[in-house]
Amino acid sequence: MVVTGLQALLRDHLGELGDARVGIVANHASVTGDLVHISDALSAAGVKIGALFGPEHGARGDIADGELIGDSVDERLRVPVYSLYGKTRAPSPEMLEAVDVMIVDLQDVGARFYTFLYTMANVMARCGEHGVPVWVLDRPNPISGTSPDGPILEPEFSSFVGMYPIPMRHGLTVGELARLFASEFGVVCELRVIQMQGWSREMWFDQTGLPWVLPSPNMPSVETAAVYPGLCLIEGTNVSEGRGTVRPFETFGAPWIDPSELKAALGQCGLPGVRLREAYFVPSASKFAGTRCAGLQVYVTDRREFRPPVTGIAVVSALSKLYPGDFAFRPPSSEGRRFFDLLAGTARVREAIEAGASPWDIGASWEAGLAAYRTAAASVMLYA
Repeated sequence: MVVTGLQALLRDHLGELGDARVGIVANHASVTGDLVHISDALSAAGVKIGALFGPEHGARGDIADGELIGDSVDERLRVPVYSLYGKTRAPSPEMLEAVDVMIVDLQDVGARFYTFLYTMANVMARCGEHGVPVWVLDRPNPISGTSPDGPILEPEFSSFVGMYPIPMRHGLTVGELARLFASEFGVVCELRVIQMQGWSREMWFDQTGLPWVLPSPNMPSVETAAVYPGLCLIEGTNVSEGRGTVRPFETFGAPWIDPSELKAALGQCGLPGVRLREAYFVPSASKFAGTRCAGLQVYVTDRREFRPPVTGIAVVSALSKLYPGDFAFRPPSSEGRRFFDLLAGTARVREAIEAGASPWDIGASWEAGLAAYRTAAASVMLYA
């Protein structure tokens, strides 16, 4: 079984903390192999915990997507719990007063959109400003540490669903991303990554022997994580991405879709490693809540061949061509930015779809950026 950074810390590095007061950036998925939360495991081991810091969904994972969170006190440890997804997204100097070492233990899913990555980056930057060392406890990339794919984010589309120029599927672990943020993007701090043991780049999460704990409410399985770096683009449209169903992102649809028609159109795209099933569902939340929707469910049949970003773009492109009177990209925000563009990291993808370009031509447009990214990523890799 893979040994996570948390387990390596507990086994090999506790003595190095000494009497330091520790801050912990974590959520409900930050557990040992025996499913003990990091805060409880460190407390039981005698570590002095100064404060907990919660990303999106909260330190205990009980808050819905996008919902702002307030500060509180941990009921078990009786220490402050500071929200990094509320009035601030970075720890303030006052929050850091009780912290000598900051530990970050967050389960990523391999996609640029995941806000935990930028919580980590903000924590690194703020701790760097105040001389607080940061220890990142590494965890597996659940969709393997290979095959980066998708357009590279352009700086003007930086947001909390993508702050830095990395592709939609980044192919790194959270510890490697911390190193990339420090080496390439100027996130300065005294950084230490506690490495995993027994993990290799080809491994998917279900090959690690570790228990899957939903890192966020709409990430129920490794299968969901597999499609997320592409099918998440549907969030930027008026089509349901399956929130409020048991298969979010794997299932998508709307009341006005003819699933057989859509399946036939996508079948002409030559998408590798994937099969599609006609699906009907009634979302309990989010878009079309309580309304019968028709669409498709995505089944990944070959993980090595599957191209999530190209598949997501193919779906959006087919929807725009088949249902021009119903389909729409979400309108611009008050700042004039479209959510689809923030997810894609560029306006070029949407503009190409609107111009009728094929998904494969759109995919070819990002190859040069990916080549440069692979070079930078190789310099921070910790595992073969």
